[in-house]
Amino acid sequence: MNPLVLIPARMAATRLPGKPLADVGGRPMIVRAWERAAASGLPVAVAAGDVEIVEAIQAAGGTAVLTDPDLPSGSDRIMAALTALDPEGRHDAVINLQGDMPFADPGLAIACADLLAGRPDCDIATLVAPEAGPEDRANPDVVKAILTMEPEGRSGRALYFTRSTLYGDGPVWRHVGIYGYRRAALERFCATPPSSLERREKLEQLRALEMGLSIWAAVIDAPPLSVDNPADLEAARALA
Repeated sequence: MNPLVLIPARMAATRLPGKPLADVGGRPMIVRAWERAAASGLPVAVAAGDVEIVEAIQAAGGTAVLTDPDLPSGSDRIMAALTALDPEGRHDAVINLQGDMPFADPGLAIACADLLAGRPDCDIATLVAPEAGPEDRANPDVVKAILTMEPEGRSGRALYFTRSTLYGDGPVWRHVGIYGYRRAALERFCATPPSSLERREKLEQLRALEMGLSIWAAVIDAPPLSVDNPADLEAARALA
């Protein structure tokens, strides 16, 4: 396969406005996320909703494309960037990394690409990590992935994703919002309106399942730090 890594970013974050350009150890957060992605060895570009983000990435030596700031989701933003950057269709897979994960291991992008390459029945690849503790099970901000696991215990097919409390003695997999799409699956997904389950749970991956797309997840040891609010930003600055 020939994957392209795209990082969607926009300034109008509800809980942390201007988040992509927030200073983390002397560099904008989006620049740190781009640097980590580039360390994977895969081609990387930022799908920016604002000219300031484009300028920051270009100043760091990277590639960024300006997209419509009113696009409704990150997946729509990467579809717009993919169309602009690769109209010939050379890249048959897209890895969607998050611009608010400034310390994400470069291997996470590769794990998604490997899952797509190794499983012809996988339309969308993603990642999960073990729950951090029992409190995760009842936390609606922790998205849980319900998987049917392979015998090796390091990957599984997704049956559902939920914010609801999960019970029982089995493992609870915490979803990590990084995706790998076959290009055709991304095109179908972005051309389909939000589904009923997606609206109910506020989880767009449920649209893919309702469409009949196959989602597989690889297990990682722990989720990377995601900066969603001022407390997370302070934590990131402490790590920089």
